[in-house]
Amino acid sequence: MEPTRIIGDDVVGRLAFGCWRMTHPDVGFNAELVERAVDLGMNLIDQADVYGFDWGGAGFGACEEMLGRVFASRPGLRERVVLASKGGIRPGTPYDSSAAYLTAACEASLSRMGVEVIDLYQIHRPDSFTHPSEVAEAMISLRDRGLVRQFGVSNHTVAQTRALQTHLPFPLATTQPQLSVAHLDPFSDGTLDLCAETGLVPLAWSPLAGGRVMRAEGLRPELIEVLDDLATREGVGRDAVAVAFVLGHPSEPVAIVGTQNIAHLESVAAAVDVSLTRADLYRIIEASTGERLP
Repeated sequence: MEPTRIIGDDVVGRLAFGCWRMTHPDVGFNAELVERAVDLGMNLIDQADVYGFDWGGAGFGACEEMLGRVFASRPGLRERVVLASKGGIRPGTPYDSSAAYLTAACEASLSRMGVEVIDLYQIHRPDSFTHPSEVAEAMISLRDRGLVRQFGVSNHTVAQTRALQTHLPFPLATTQPQLSVAHLDPFSDGTLDLCAETGLVPLAWSPLAGGRVMRAEGLRPELIEVLDDLATREGVGRDAVAVAFVLGHPSEPVAIVGTQNIAHLESVAAAVDVSLTRADLYRIIEASTGERLP
């Protein structure tokens, strides 16, 4: 398994650190967490302006604000990371990808994080009432102004991604689908096929199914049994095996992990060294779906 991927001109690890649960109020706690993640190779830091609106956060923009305080407290840390954020969710609307709103949202994210440029900016969820040409207009302007280096989409269908790409003079860099042993849709809905076709880098969110893999909650007992069997064989935790499954697809996903526990970060980091055979991968699929493959 290749230990890195390329997004634009940036080299990123196969694991990334997600900030959707960065709601602890202590800057030092969060700084230690981010720095340890980066030390473990998780140099892509995934943010969004809406993070902090839930998970016990202080409100819209709170997690970006906290990351800005983390950067300010740790000189040199910003230069070690590939900074990603997302916009387009507008609580109460709920989605707004108009050129004016996306531009303002991106500018606000830059301000909250105290940075001059966002390395990767993604449209968080598709807005059915904005034409993709207008989304492209905002992207082109933000890039021309030097505020964003690369763009991607999140939670978009293949058709939505292709429609947006048609209006852009540069390639989209990423797509961010939900993908885990408990959520296999990108295997069959064309998302990962599009990545293999075009070179889009898939950034898998919730690769541990929101923690349900570790809690054995809401998953088939057969799946937990298979994961534990492989974990014993590989000498790692169940989390590392589940994430290794995500990394095993030939489109080479990057898995975004959001644990707020350093010990858990260190445990899941072992995923990049787990060797799953083709039979192992299909065994996990069959255990997840409860259906024998033909």
